[in-house]
Amino acid sequence: MSSINLTIGIMFLSQTALGVLGNCACLGHFVLNDFSGRRVKPTDLIVKHLTWANFMVLLFKGIPQTMAAFGMSYFLDDILCKLIFYFHRVSRGVSLGSTSLLSVFQVIIISPSNSKWGQLKFRAPKVIGSSLGLCWALQLLINAGIPTIVTEILGTKNSTGFRDVVYCAIVEIPTLTRIFYSILFSSIDVVCLGIMMWSSGSMVLMLTKHKQRVQHIHSSLAPQSSPETRATQSILALVSSFVLLYMISAILGLCYPLFDVTARWVVNASVAMSACFPAFCPFLLLSQYIKVSNFCCT
Repeated sequence: MSSINLTIGIMFLSQTALGVLGNCACLGHFVLNDFSGRRVKPTDLIVKHLTWANFMVLLFKGIPQTMAAFGMSYFLDDILCKLIFYFHRVSRGVSLGSTSLLSVFQVIIISPSNSKWGQLKFRAPKVIGSSLGLCWALQLLINAGIPTIVTEILGTKNSTGFRDVVYCAIVEIPTLTRIFYSILFSSIDVVCLGIMMWSSGSMVLMLTKHKQRVQHIHSSLAPQSSPETRATQSILALVSSFVLLYMISAILGLCYPLFDVTARWVVNASVAMSACFPAFCPFLLLSQYIKVSNFCCT
């Protein structure tokens, strides 16, 4: 095994292990809350679905990519290839959709009761379950065509009409079909990121206005010790991570569906960026969620 492959394998292994640890910590937090009998917040269900979606991304993408980086070849048959690619796309879409949904509900939660969004505080929790179900259903439907273009790599060795993606192969499809799928998937990402940026910006604005109204209460404290300041910084860090990681992942992901790019580094870089969100953001997400929720409760 070359030193480059070893380095890539260690990177994927570390990233996957850290992501599994982070998502298990999120799930453990909610399990402890359930056993302790603490009051359930309206957005807990969203965070649970988001955590499971992140875990699925690491399971169906990080683990196979790590095995391939360490030199394992032809370890997936046709059915496993189809399942892994399909559920990776579904879980990635649910992860992004759940995060957008969480941001919107947080805006509703911290909005003043006399505002337009604040009037939805009592009705919004009733549609959380149906919204998450719709998110899963849409992703299962939109990605239904993925299994038809993915197959095992062993049967396509030295064959034309297939594209090697490390441990599986993608069937070459017409250019118009590739462009259609690329526009469809990209537009969904853009819409979700736009919702996140709008909702997070709204939260920052509301928290800033609230801080200005109660500034005399915190006049004896340092600015960074204010709970509003800490929550605002967490939201900014979360949004910046989301936007940066998803933009890089989307750009790299568009390289090989739209163009004839077969360089292995493009595939590795795309996988690494797509796994950064579920691997590293659970820590930021959990921190931001707890701080904002605690601030709202107080």
